[in-house]
Amino acid sequence: MRTLLPRRSVRLVGGAAALLLAVSACGYGSESSGSSDSGSGSGSGSRDSDAASLSTDRVNIGYFANITHATALIGLDDDGAIRQELGGTEINTQVFNAGPSAIEALNAGAVDLTFIGPNPAINGFAQSGGQALRVVAGAASGGASLVVNPDTVDGLDDLAGKSIATPQLGNTQDVALLNYLVGEGFEVDPATGRGDVTVLRIPNAEIPNAYESGAIDGAWVPEPSAANLVTRGAETLLDEGELWEDGRYVVTHLIASQSFLEEHPDVVEAVIRGLVTTTDWINDNPEDAKSEANAALEALNGSPLPEDVLDPAFANVEFLYDPIATSLRDGADHAVAAGLLDETDLTGIYDLTLLNKVLADVGKQEITEDGGLGVR
Repeated sequence: MRTLLPRRSVRLVGGAAALLLAVSACGYGSESSGSSDSGSGSGSGSRDSDAASLSTDRVNIGYFANITHATALIGLDDDGAIRQELGGTEINTQVFNAGPSAIEALNAGAVDLTFIGPNPAINGFAQSGGQALRVVAGAASGGASLVVNPDTVDGLDDLAGKSIATPQLGNTQDVALLNYLVGEGFEVDPATGRGDVTVLRIPNAEIPNAYESGAIDGAWVPEPSAANLVTRGAETLLDEGELWEDGRYVVTHLIASQSFLEEHPDVVEAVIRGLVTTTDWINDNPEDAKSEANAALEALNGSPLPEDVLDPAFANVEFLYDPIATSLRDGADHAVAAGLLDETDLTGIYDLTLLNKVLADVGKQEITEDGGLGVR
């Protein structure tokens, strides 16, 4: 087993763009921006800074300043396992606050791989006719909830006439809320958010102020935003996991540009190997992992998460390398039902070949379930 040596070194590069269905959960903190860095560790079995690069001397990787992206926060740190595996290949990191900018960066070749939510991956794949990307590994499940003001919302049957926020039009939580409302018989225009329930698209960083001002009655948001609202008096009305079989659903996975995957499979494999190592380390060392992720968020946002936000937020997320493909397939159906996506063929969105090679190499069970959407 490789040794993971997490440290604290990340920088923020952010941006937002408005696409209908190409955004994942936004970050908890500010939308400041910075540059990238690179580094490597020298744990057992890893490459060091003097090692030769792989088939390219540089790889660009994106992720979000979010608890649901803790695998990236930790694995891409100076001594993180992803950097260790890449050795002499320099890493340029970009931290996005919204999915559209990450997908645009991938399409433009500014990033080669990115950790991202399922709905932007679905949209990016659909809009490119299946040519833009592949999902190559999972990263996290869960960590999204509907939290409400108990003074204005008595229960799930009391949502009519209320205003509920999501991070952005068409993002993963927006799709989840709209699909839930449709299933409960509410009529809401997916584009405007107007209807029996008002859906307001507000960046995660601005949702706490909107809640405290009374502008919203609640929000369907990822961690740590949900836990943050609870510390401000909100109550959890619905954990999204209650709507999924076994409570598991993809909230973050790793995607790669198809062209980069074809040209540099060794680099993608190294990133996946580091992801698997990091995931195991997080699950074996949850308290240390929580501390390391919070240190990375502090570097990004200027301050760490307080314990009463960090502890429940981290506990609500499951870190894993299984991409839970059936939940992405169902999530696409939800987007169609909500009126945010046309029927589209997602066959080929998954390529788990390198993930299964890595898992076989370390004696772990391979992931055979691709929801019928794997490369044929």
